[in-house]
Amino acid sequence: MEGAPVNVQPPGPDGGRRVTIRGQFVGTAYHLLDVVEFLRRAGLPEADTTVDDPGLIE
Repeated sequence: MEGAPVNVQPPGPDGGRRVTIRGQFVGTAYHLLDVVEFLRRAGLPEADTTVDDPGLIE
């Protein structure tokens, strides 16, 4: 089984977390709303996703 389609890395030296969606780097999140925006831009509807779903976000 493949991992979650969204991967949020541990914080880097500047506090930002690298975010990949389906293996593609989409940006650095400094706040939870940054992750939500990356999901929206990737076409993952906010209403159908939750940031605490381990099947979606690792």
